[in-house]
Amino acid sequence: MGAVKGEGALDGGWGWIIVLASFMAQFLSFGSPQSVGVLYPEWLSAFQEGKGMTAWVGSMVSGVAFITSPVCNACVDNFGARPVTVFSGLMVAGGLMLSAFAPNISFLIFSYGIVVGIGCGLVYAATLTITCQYFDKRRGLALGIVTTGTSVGGFIYATLQNELIELFGLEGCLLIVGALALNLMACAGPMRPMNLPGYYLKQRAALQRTEEPEPLYTKPTAIIIDSDLKATSGSADNTVNIKLLIIKEPTQLQESEGERKGGILTCSVVARAIKKQMRPYRQYLCKTIELLQDRVFMAFCIAIFLFSLGAFPPVLFMEDVAQSEGLIDGIALIPLVSIVAMTTGIGKLVLGILADMRWVNSLYLYALTLTGTGTALLLIPVSKSYIGLQVLSAAVGFFSGNWSLTSYITTKIVGIERLSQAHGILMCFGGFGITLGPPVVGWFFDWTQSYDLAFYFSGTCVLVSGIFLFLFCSTLPCWNGTSEEGNSPTEEDINTSRQPTLDCDKVASVA
Repeated sequence: MGAVKGEGALDGGWGWIIVLASFMAQFLSFGSPQSVGVLYPEWLSAFQEGKGMTAWVGSMVSGVAFITSPVCNACVDNFGARPVTVFSGLMVAGGLMLSAFAPNISFLIFSYGIVVGIGCGLVYAATLTITCQYFDKRRGLALGIVTTGTSVGGFIYATLQNELIELFGLEGCLLIVGALALNLMACAGPMRPMNLPGYYLKQRAALQRTEEPEPLYTKPTAIIIDSDLKATSGSADNTVNIKLLIIKEPTQLQESEGERKGGILTCSVVARAIKKQMRPYRQYLCKTIELLQDRVFMAFCIAIFLFSLGAFPPVLFMEDVAQSEGLIDGIALIPLVSIVAMTTGIGKLVLGILADMRWVNSLYLYALTLTGTGTALLLIPVSKSYIGLQVLSAAVGFFSGNWSLTSYITTKIVGIERLSQAHGILMCFGGFGITLGPPVVGWFFDWTQSYDLAFYFSGTCVLVSGIFLFLFCSTLPCWNGTSEEGNSPTEEDINTSRQPTLDCDKVASVA
């Protein structure tokens, strides 16, 4: 598995092939979950469950993808983007095909919500990882193009799944979409890592140690060591061995002697081995606590949670809103879900380009998109025409393109070296919001038989997140006092959107 090294590989060349492969990977994996609003009415009709219960399917698939981000990012760190993408292809395709035979909603929550969700989470982590490795100055544009794959997939899959349901039924639609997802494994081919991932480095070190195998046990006839650690041999080889033994700690000598005599590991040896194996996990936990103590990063996590809680339900319920209000008979040729997906893709590109401009404050830009999304959501219950819903859907979709800014802002807050772990934590917050949002909105409808109160709740959550982030940005210099140097943004970094320098020799894998 080759690796690309050097600064010359950044911002061009093979990096654009990586962008194309990552775009297609997100297109194939997130196409069906992003257009799950088309499948939602079919599941309501097929299983005759409440809207709140049925909504768990759509919320779980996106929520699980983000909640499992820390684990997915750890997989990418250790195994690399290529094998993770191959495995995710099997997960997404298998989950979609399995959902075609779901006998009830509970099974569908597992097959479509959890299995497909984990596969999407792996794709998301792998594509962002490899893109951030290959781009520095043009990272905003590259991430905007890659994350547009989810929006283009949602736009095309919404119409595609609608037509497949008409031709082959719900089961045939899921089987065909699952077969298309197998092409994810082909997208993994171009994903050459910038440096070898941790697992391959460990394997290489292990192979180097075993190139000259030593006997498992050598009878110590030539070396005799008394209780005072004095040797009775005068040869050069034995002298070296004596020095090695003297370097060892007395406890290690006792353990080695006990193993040779009895062949049984003592409790202290087992405890020490377990402690050694748990050391990386303790270090990971300590670094996680350090990130959560960063006030800038924690404020960003809270804003992501509130935004995800309120902004995702319209993607799932928008088509059902039009049908419930009698604004449209059946599903339109271009569903509202497709409009949201199309404008989200446009928003990701535009916002990604704006983020690369030196005079644009990325945190203020993100807060502006939150405020715009919340305002559009609050206007949905007021709109009483299908054209009005189309316009508001376009506005919600455009401002929801701020997902392309999350990796960019996270990099500026914690730096490229800690991006993998920080982005996983951030997506975990977003995943909990996405998981809880649609069921809450569905329960509001079951309770009031109207979507008005539900959308007022969603809009308020998103608007509060935008106002909170605006207020936080205004006091940003006062919040940086406890941040570690190099891990949190200074006032100059936030105000000028200065790009951090990527040290390719120090980074094995980032998300």
